Order: sequence, then C-alpha cells, then structure tokens
Amino acid sequence: MSDVLFHTAGRAAHITLDRPRALNALTHDMVLRIDEALTAWEHDPSVETVVITGAGDRGLCAGGDIRAIHDDARDGDGTASAAFWRDEYRLDARIARYPKPYVAVMDGIVMGGGVGVSAHGRVRIVTERSRIAMPETGIGFVPDVGGTYLLALAPGELGTHLGLTGAGIGAGDALLCGLADHYVPSSALPGLVDDLAEAPVRDVIARHVQPPPDAALAAHRDWIDACYAADDVEEIVHRLLARGEPAAQEAAETLLTKSPTALKVTLAALRRARRLGPLERVLDQEYRVSRAALTAPDLVEGIRAQVIDKDRAPRWSPETLAEVTEADVERFFLPLGGHELGLEPGLAETTGTAAEVVW
Repeated sequence: MSDVLFHTAGRAAHITLDRPRALNALTHDMVLRIDEALTAWEHDPSVETVVITGAGDRGLCAGGDIRAIHDDARDGDGTASAAFWRDEYRLDARIARYPKPYVAVMDGIVMGGGVGVSAHGRVRIVTERSRIAMPETGIGFVPDVGGTYLLALAPGELGTHLGLTGAGIGAGDALLCGLADHYVPSSALPGLVDDLAEAPVRDVIARHVQPPPDAALAAHRDWIDACYAADDVEEIVHRLLARGEPAAQEAAETLLTKSPTALKVTLAALRRARRLGPLERVLDQEYRVSRAALTAPDLVEGIRAQVIDKDRAPRWSPETLAEVTEADVERFFLPLGGHELGLEPGLAETTGTAAEVVW
C-alpha cells in the first residue's frame, strides 16, 4: 500500500498522506510522488483545485521521517538525508508558487515537514483541533521547509518565540502569525471537501468559514516582542527571566532545555531570513544549515533522546549557550559549492505567483 494516495473528484484533485500510525510523517518517496502528481495536475485542464489532507484523526503530518535521518547521520554519510531535503525543499517552493489553488487542511497535528506541505499553500484551513509547531530545536535541529521564512514574517517577535521554544499553537495563533488563512470547525470539513468538487474555492470557503477562536499569544505580545528582540539567545533568556511573568519564566525554562547550538543557529537563521527576501533564497539557506546539522552531534543525540530511546534527557554538545561560539554558528551558513540547493526567485516567473492564482 502506498504512503500517499491520489484521486480526483469533480474539479478537485486530492493528496492524502497515508501513514496514520506514523502521524503521516513524510518519506522521500512521498515527496517525489506528490511532486509528480502536481506536475500532472498543473497541465490537466479538468483539475482546478488541489487539496491536501492527512489520513486518520490525529493530524495532517508530524514532519519528516526523523528516524531515517537519525540513522543516516549516525551510521551513513548523510547522502540520503541531503537528497531527501533537496527534493522536499523544492516541493515546498513549488507549492508556494503553484498556479492552481492549493488547499491545505491543517486539522490536528501539523509539525515540521507538515508545515512545509501546507503553510506555503494558497488556502490554509485550521480547525479547533489544529496544533501547529516547528519543534526542531528540541532535537538539535533548526526550523526548515521554509519555516524560518514563515516565522520571520510573523508579527513582531512571535516567530522568534515559536522558532526557539518550539511551542505548539492553535488555530487563533496560527491565523495571528500568518501560518493559516481560515478557520473551519472540524465537523464541517467533510462538507467543505465535498463542495470543492463542484464549486470554486472562494465560494466554498465563504460557505464554511467561521469566526476563529481568540489568539492566545496576542495577550503576551509585550513581553515576547521586548525579550526576543535581543541580539543573542543569552540576552533573550536573561530578559525573559527578568520579566517576572509566569509565561515568560516558562519560556526561559523551555529554552534552557533545548540544544544550545540549535538555539543560536535558529536565531541567526531567522534574523538572516528577514533580509533574504523570497522564499527560494531562504530555502537555499536552510539547506546549508540542514546539511551542516548532519555533521554536528546534537541532531543524532536529540532524535535519540526524544524519539529513539525516549529518555527525554539529551546530552547536548556544547552543553551551555556560553560555550557556543560565533564560529560554531557561522559554519552552519557556509556555502556548499557545487552542492547548493540552487533555488532562484525566477522560479516564480515560470510557475506563477500567489497573487496571480485565481481561486
């Protein structure tokens, strides 16, 4: 049985991620098959809309297959992981520029690679069950799949808070942070999906969208914006601890459990993403960072502690923020020579921009 299913219904083509026992985590083969389907549908005049959902009732997608990445980084030479990321990031860029409406049903858990195949889409739907996160710093990694691009665009320092802590957010906060567009109750999703077979996306959304729940992070903007505006992670932690607010204290304590190296590289990646411009340039940067992570100790150790052994006691190297030098951080951004991802902003000229999509 395939791990990703495709079918058409009326004017809509459907992608169903079908690994419910693995929370629909993406494999390299799934990425390649989705890309092939998008190619076929792009040139099929009978397909007017593409819809992505996840099998089961737990979520759209929990991310990439990090067990495979762990084994490749520990026992292999990283070639398989680099090839996976190369195709995954190219797929994310393609979704962002896809010339037909791409509707992502972000119901339940949406993390890591799941954000990549959904939050770059033209129409992003969340429900009361949505739980969205980029939790990479907890496994010694850095937000990727265009995550640093999306988080850098969030209001104020909300994206910095989410990227460093890996905190999960619900529908209201996803809308506030620009990771989603519409709120639809989960009970209405079957009707919405059925209607996409018969009517344009705009009409279907108008029929089913409901007022979203409140954004919990909105009440914390003062301390989030003030603390995370600092130039380094040590100062961010210091400011959080000095605020005297329980939520800020909790955020500081959370940061101190994450990989010190991953925290510093994530902050640098987010700051640089703000200056890079188009998604493609940010994905190029993320590819450099991801490949560098394969040769750093914290990625294997983080996945071991959180996923393999599940002892939740990673032994980070270096152990503290103070021990992570500027040179340690800078090596994650070094050019790859002939191994660069090589995405260019000109890609939008061949596939259409979001503004040009008629939905």
